[in-house]
Amino acid sequence: MPAVHDAARTKSIGLTFAVFSAITFGGSGPFAKALIGAGISPQQAAWLRILGAAALLVPLVLIFRGTTGLRAVRTSWRPLVLYGVTGIAGCQTLFFVAASRLPVGVAILLEFTGPVLVVGWLKFGRKVAVPKAAVLGVVIALVGLATVVEIWSGVQLDLIGLLAGLGAAACQATYFILIDQLAGVADPLVMTAAGSVVGAVVLTAVSAPWGIPWHALTDTIAIGERSAPGWVFAAWLIVVSTVVAYLAGAAAVQRLSAAIGGAVAYVEVVAASLFAWILLNETLRTNQVIGGAIVLLGAFVAQSSVGKVAPPEVPDTDDPATSIAPDTPQPAPPLTTR
Repeated sequence: MPAVHDAARTKSIGLTFAVFSAITFGGSGPFAKALIGAGISPQQAAWLRILGAAALLVPLVLIFRGTTGLRAVRTSWRPLVLYGVTGIAGCQTLFFVAASRLPVGVAILLEFTGPVLVVGWLKFGRKVAVPKAAVLGVVIALVGLATVVEIWSGVQLDLIGLLAGLGAAACQATYFILIDQLAGVADPLVMTAAGSVVGAVVLTAVSAPWGIPWHALTDTIAIGERSAPGWVFAAWLIVVSTVVAYLAGAAAVQRLSAAIGGAVAYVEVVAASLFAWILLNETLRTNQVIGGAIVLLGAFVAQSSVGKVAPPEVPDTDDPATSIAPDTPQPAPPLTTR
């Protein structure tokens, strides 16, 4: 009985961390949109977010991982670089571009079609036999996506925003694929810190940070009917929607299977839509709500059909930063990249 009770408690704590991670990730869109509306480009907003996260995460790696973390980076530097370019820089920048031109809920919905692309890559790229349920999930998701964009009357969304959202989905799909290479080699904290460093370097070359209107961080910026200094939004993006979100996600994945962690990650879509409604007064049309639900159902079916693993055993602690044992290979992070 004690073992059963401990397992239930571990799962309960994991679910709490997973939901909290999804909610904090979901807050990134509206705050980034406020900064973009103040004159900071989507690329520059992503650069600020990723650079700030790297500045906070790298010291955590040195403190909690030490030489073990550095050795993991040296061993897996190639997939970590690709992860930084796609899963960090590409995914976040393209999501910000999409969110600046579309309702935040639609932008993140497009990004979460990533699992559909993973199934396509497995089937046609690697010629791997995929479960029929995965193919069914793809079909369901595509029907939902067609409903969101109202394909029967011509695409009703901004074309650049639509392409950026699908580009973010492709980057998210690449992230999912990289998980197989990095699982057990680089734990979530090391992976996120290294990816953030790579992402910040890459975006320095494409975002022209020297042209950032820095006064926007001290100016009062509107977000819907409210307003606050720009640095408040930047701090939220860096600390809450990136560092805290990733650490909570890392704590969650230790206590849950990848399938459960990935399923809970879809809470982020709902959270992002609610944040956008509360802060930006953005609402989705009926067909977008219906289509969104269909997309999420299809993506969930596709993802859960190809990505189930056994839940890991973890130490009984509630601290998301220190609960990851420094010398023990860890499972991959939850299936989310915001």
